[in-house]
Amino acid sequence: QVQLVESGGGLVQAGGSLRLSCAASGRTFSSHAMAWFRQAPGKEREFVAAINWSGGVTYYAVSVKGRFTISRDNAKNTVYLQMNSLKPEDTAVYYCKVITWGSMTPLGGSWGQGTQVTVSS
Repeated sequence: QVQLVESGGGLVQAGGSLRLSCAASGRTFSSHAMAWFRQAPGKEREFVAAINWSGGVTYYAVSVKGRFTISRDNAKNTVYLQMNSLKPEDTAVYYCKVITWGSMTPLGGSWGQGTQVTVSS
């Protein structure tokens, strides 16, 4: 089972940038598709971006396409989310998860603690 720890969140002004990291444990990390999700206060958790096992294919939610970039370094067991041109509506707790590629369905039971991103206007 892959254990995941998110980091890199913080407070940033609108238009700014942040880079989130998701460190994974487990020797099977490189065989899994991964995704970032987020949950804003009072809202349901939503899909943000996904990357296939090799890093060669990515997929984005319409709301972040062109502003966010997902990448991975399998040698470091880490997935990244580069977030540029941040907007107040990007404020949320961000989580990474192993997913089923195609349906982008998160796998595994519990979610990690996530990392808080707050964008001020």
